[in-house]
Amino acid sequence: RLGQDCRILDLYANVVNVRSLPGFHTRHNNLDMVIIREQLEGEYSCLEHESVPGVVECLKIMTRRNCERIAKFAFDFAVRSRRKTVTAVHKANIMKLGDGLFLETCQNVSKLYPHVNFNSMIIDNCCMQLVSNPQQFDVMVMPNLYGNIVDNLAAGLVGGAGVVPGVSYGHELALFEPGTRHSYAVASGRDIANPTAILLASCLLLRHINLNEHADRLESAIRSVIESGRVLTADLGGRSTTSQFTDAVLSQLHFVARSTRRTIVSIPRLPRKQPIPKQDS
Repeated sequence: RLGQDCRILDLYANVVNVRSLPGFHTRHNNLDMVIIREQLEGEYSCLEHESVPGVVECLKIMTRRNCERIAKFAFDFAVRSRRKTVTAVHKANIMKLGDGLFLETCQNVSKLYPHVNFNSMIIDNCCMQLVSNPQQFDVMVMPNLYGNIVDNLAAGLVGGAGVVPGVSYGHELALFEPGTRHSYAVASGRDIANPTAILLASCLLLRHINLNEHADRLESAIRSVIESGRVLTADLGGRSTTSQFTDAVLSQLHFVARSTRRTIVSIPRLPRKQPIPKQDS
């Protein structure tokens, strides 16, 4: 259903921000990478049929138009975010036409951005490198299926599905959501889900509409709560509920707001000018 909505709204670029959380230590720390995938084509085109009983054909659609615009999106994103390197992830060694078109298009687009480094990596090696040396990655761009797998893998490096935000972009619309899109249906009504991913997605939304100060305050509050380690949901090793974590973030926001008000220096009023007495003639 979501894939169908993305096609209707032409939300062609899915962006997942993977960053290490302050104070929450994993095997790999200080990670900061962006995973960009084309999300209208590839294996998720949903074109499959049973040609004869017991034989199913699934079509993988790749067009130069969509390969080109996702490549340009990735390089434009790198420039706006002041990032240095774009890595195209593919399987062109086996799927020489489909992924070959994607890789060739990325290579051609990279020539338009001489100040951004470009390299490519086969998806198999990419997965291995992510779990062994993820710090090497900056901006990654890839077709649909690979991106779906890689963003889930990368989320696991920094704490799981509950802490990674995402955005789907079109030319006119943007959809802000948890990065891995896990429904976590078993948590429904139990007050145990980690709201960090959707809260961080809210920060991305605020920045998208140029409310940068509001976004900074909210993100700072979220990261402060996690860094303190006192109020964490079960997926981060704590025992707090969704409500308790959210209340802690709100309390931190109020604390910062009060502190900001206290640090404002009041400017004393200048004394009113006294009227000059009239001289007796």
